[in-house]
Amino acid sequence: MINNRKTFALIGMALIAFSFSGNAQTRSTKSKSKTVVVKTSTRSRVVPRKTVVYKTPKKKVTTYRSVPTNAKVIKHNNQNYYYANNRYYRNYNGRYIAVAPRAGLRVSKLPVGYRMVKFGNRNYYNFEGVFYIQSQNHYEVVVPEVGTIVYELPDGAEKVVIDGTVLYEYNDVLYEKIQYDGTRAYEVVGMIE
Repeated sequence: MINNRKTFALIGMALIAFSFSGNAQTRSTKSKSKTVVVKTSTRSRVVPRKTVVYKTPKKKVTTYRSVPTNAKVIKHNNQNYYYANNRYYRNYNGRYIAVAPRAGLRVSKLPVGYRMVKFGNRNYYNFEGVFYIQSQNHYEVVVPEVGTIVYELPDGAEKVVIDGTVLYEYNDVLYEKIQYDGTRAYEVVGMIE
């Protein structure tokens, strides 16, 4: 009887021992998270307009009969731009169209709601896809440098395909969607000539 008790005790201890998992020298299951910038290898370049394929072949253009009464006239390259309510307009055949200004246009104040974008040693001021730099007592519209990163595209940005690569275009500036610091962002990768 004592022998049976010892046998049952040994069997019981063996069952208990095998029912628990051992943790001796197991690897840590905690993963250390790392932010990785995922980027395709799109070369920075100037792209001929004829090689750009727009996903939406025809863009809807909204025209206005008149510009707001508080619009200021800004002359640039023998063209009149009308600036009001953070928008630029141009006259086409008696109607007005909201447009993005061309590089070189100068304004005395930045649009309300601009965001500062730092790239290299330069501070850009970005508002709805238009980049400005401060130049003495005014702000000048410029083309951003390749590599500049923004976190959102303006409403008028269009999806394009160039050499099989999907990019985004606004005001002849090409952007590529990337991950930057764990967030979706867009990097300037080229221009359309």
